[in-house]
Amino acid sequence: MEKNHLIKLSVRDRAIIRIGYILLSVFVISIIVPVLYIIVASFIDPVTLQNKGVTFDFDKWTLTAYERVLSNKAIWTGFGNAILYSVVYTALSVFVTLLVAFPMSRPDFKGRKFFNILFVITMFFGGGLIPTYLLVSNLGMINTIWAVVVPGAFSVWNMIIARTYYKGVPKELQEAAFVDGASEVTYFFKVLLPVCAPLIMVLSLWQFVGMWNSYFDAMIYLNDADKQPLQLVLRSILIQNQPESGMISDMQSTAARAQLAELLKYATIIVSSFPLLVMYPFFQKYFNKGILIGSIKG
Repeated sequence: MEKNHLIKLSVRDRAIIRIGYILLSVFVISIIVPVLYIIVASFIDPVTLQNKGVTFDFDKWTLTAYERVLSNKAIWTGFGNAILYSVVYTALSVFVTLLVAFPMSRPDFKGRKFFNILFVITMFFGGGLIPTYLLVSNLGMINTIWAVVVPGAFSVWNMIIARTYYKGVPKELQEAAFVDGASEVTYFFKVLLPVCAPLIMVLSLWQFVGMWNSYFDAMIYLNDADKQPLQLVLRSILIQNQPESGMISDMQSTAARAQLAELLKYATIIVSSFPLLVMYPFFQKYFNKGILIGSIKG
């Protein structure tokens, strides 16, 4: 019969663990409280929200903000554009990253050290906004989807994680594939990529979230309003405090416009964050395998 061996913690160890729990609790509360505030505030009548703040008197709650946000064509156009840009960017970025990481993980790849140094340099130095804009312009990508998804498609940091993950794959797997007559291309697509499913999921979530939250590139390169993603519509509401036309056009008073604009901020935040909240639970189970294995082994 096996006996359970309990680890006796010293007073110092227990104190450190308690301090860790306290700091973790403060961190979690600092995240949850603002989220709950935004959710509740998005349902409260704008006059009540401005005068009294958050209240749990459900007679003061309203769906006015969501009705105006969801009935606005600019919101839906931006929402569709954001999904399109994020999906295309994620697919392109993950594919390029995995493809580059494969030869970089091979010890027999000639020039590996040179390319490794070249990639690392780009992590610390960049050409800047003006040269990048001129390059995108000369390539004829201005006011197209490619101006948003191509410039930042390759991530050196993600490549390093993928390269380290590849090194953790048993060499016997590659040897068995070559014995069966598989080529390098066949091994990469049919053997290696299925094994790297956790890594692919994690990289996909990172890239999707990054593109979904970005707006600067779209603001610089996209001129037509019907090509702008949701983030630019959200920016006009949050920063410029100028809701899109049609959302508050029937409000006559300037004060009423300001009140409704404040309410629209919270509703727009919830609408724009909804896809990420839905995606995260499906990807969360891959985090330990994708990040820890890709970061420690090698």
